[in-house]
Amino acid sequence: MTDKNTRHKKSMEKQKAKVDDKIEKADIERGVVILLTGDGKGKSSSAFGMVMRSLGYGHKVGVVQFIKGVQLSGEEIFIRDKFPEVDFYQMGTGFTWNTQDREGDIAAAEATWKESARMLKDESLRLVVLDEITYMLAYKYLDEDMIMTAIKNRPVEQSVIVTGRGGGTAIRDIADTVSEVKDIKHAFRAGVKARPGVDL
Repeated sequence: MTDKNTRHKKSMEKQKAKVDDKIEKADIERGVVILLTGDGKGKSSSAFGMVMRSLGYGHKVGVVQFIKGVQLSGEEIFIRDKFPEVDFYQMGTGFTWNTQDREGDIAAAEATWKESARMLKDESLRLVVLDEITYMLAYKYLDEDMIMTAIKNRPVEQSVIVTGRGGGTAIRDIADTVSEVKDIKHAFRAGVKARPGVDL
């Protein structure tokens, strides 16, 4: 047992030295772009986890939700009730397969983008979440170059989280961190209803 503990201690010492070295070399101070994508559940949930983290440090936060908005979500209820200072905007049309109105969806996307563009110029916002904006790119509701330019030209201290499936390679190319959520199994496919506090 002593041998095992000694090996473990040596292994952890090596690992700590590597981590400490990486921390020391990371000396750039600026906001980051994070892309949360993939076909699995949890992309928006992860983004809202970072919203809570940012608020914990007293940072000002902006959130724009594309697609969602007809049905209240737990994060919307919580933020509007507990953190009214969060700059929160929803497209409000719901899912595109419900509206079935391409022209109306494009008009709503353009109006919502104006709010996003405003937030991406606001130096007081340390974090901006563009939730489900990748769908606007995939459906070609919004101009890709316009969005990429606005994200690239944001205030230096501002971080941006982009969520959603697809959206092309341009957003991956400018992102500092890309995480893909993989769909392995989902309760909905087994006939389990979406649950408030978990799915909504």
